[in-house]
Amino acid sequence: MEREILVIDAGTTSTRAIRFAPDGACLGQHSAPIAQHYPCPGWVEHDANEIRDASFACARQMIDAAGGSDRIAAIGIANQRETVVFWDRSTGEALAPAIVWQDRRSADLCAALIDRGEEAGVQARSGLLLDPYFSGTKIAWALEHWTHLREAGDRLAIGTVESWLMWHLTGGAHVSDATNASRTLLMALGSGSWDDGLIDLFGVPRAALPEIVDCAGQFGTTSRFGGSIAITGMAGDQQAATIGQSCLARGETKATYGTGAFVLANCGTTPPVSRNRLLATVAWQIGGRRTYALEGSVFVAGSLIQWLRDSLGLLASADESEALARSVADNGGVYCVPALAGIGAPWWRPEARAAITGMSFATTRAHVARAALEAMAHQTRDLKTAFAADGADWKTLRIDGGMVANDWMAQDLADMLDIPVERPGFAETTALGAAMLAGVGAGIFATLEDAAAMRGPIEHFLPTIADSERTRRVEGWSAAVQAVVVKR
Repeated sequence: MEREILVIDAGTTSTRAIRFAPDGACLGQHSAPIAQHYPCPGWVEHDANEIRDASFACARQMIDAAGGSDRIAAIGIANQRETVVFWDRSTGEALAPAIVWQDRRSADLCAALIDRGEEAGVQARSGLLLDPYFSGTKIAWALEHWTHLREAGDRLAIGTVESWLMWHLTGGAHVSDATNASRTLLMALGSGSWDDGLIDLFGVPRAALPEIVDCAGQFGTTSRFGGSIAITGMAGDQQAATIGQSCLARGETKATYGTGAFVLANCGTTPPVSRNRLLATVAWQIGGRRTYALEGSVFVAGSLIQWLRDSLGLLASADESEALARSVADNGGVYCVPALAGIGAPWWRPEARAAITGMSFATTRAHVARAALEAMAHQTRDLKTAFAADGADWKTLRIDGGMVANDWMAQDLADMLDIPVERPGFAETTALGAAMLAGVGAGIFATLEDAAAMRGPIEHFLPTIADSERTRRVEGWSAAVQAVVVKR
């Protein structure tokens, strides 16, 4: 019997462990929620100890279900990316709340650096823009406002979620893979190393940072679940999904619709340069060789539906959104701009706030639900326009994430983008990509191309609406989004 690959996928609202066979079959999974904490408007925090404990509890359950640690060939890790953790090297315990990627508390710092003219240099070095989204601005804020972090001195360790999990899995290995490191504002995109100028700009102690490593390889072993298991794959969730979608050739593009929505287009082995406020990032690094991607980041996707359900009570369940969207002929002139955590690419306005426009006495909750789902295609179309302007237009879009189980939304993406959309039968492509990396790192596969055999069947959605209808909706969306984009 073949041994299995176990993936720990530590996401924003939940963490899970998934077992894979080498042929890509999902053999089982177990998940646990992660509590969201909102201490101030615009602030989002996690308890890092909860992330660790819940992730390991899920992993233990899956290892036991597999028949014990001897049945696991390797472990792969995928994680929410820009979320940053601060911990004590001597005790391994978190020293502060984890600051989540959605958190906007460093907006004033970003604005001040932009006013000083720093953004062009930061983008040239890191491939990123000055926005509270990225880890470096969060670290700078924390070191300024949480004095006990500075007082920790040499005991302070800083890392993203995969670093935090690796530390505890291995008993003290402080490493970060190149994809996560490329999201910190502290790594030079071309060299794949920490950049002295960027570290100085944000006032980060270099000694607190992890070593940057590949995405596949022998990173260490864990005996936390019984016998020794090798940890051989790591990647940020969006890069893992890119791999899981087998976007292994230049130009191949995926979009993941989870808490947020993230589009990555494979740009090959040369760092791309965006002139349209997209991000240049590492797609993966193996054997010290990096493949790059252009990325468009949308901060609010599935979390919009969750907000309509939990905060406004407009939905009894997330699944109800599809039935409501189908129950009306159109959006009734209603548009939803979901800037609940600012607005991301290509606008990058952290101060923007959400709006639902065009309502009348004829508006029903079905129109609002439909407008919320339509916002996914509208935001994605804005990104497609920016990618095309950077010379990386999409011929096909491969979609995944929890939202794309919604057939209406998948078809709406094809209609509004006017290109074919592909949806895999197994939507958890983030975990699948981490399994592919772990398989390469463990020697189960020689290359990612070989590991792509793990990808399963694909469903296709083709454009069906008239150009006039597409144009009408684009014009309505453009007016709505312009009304919420606050100019500096």
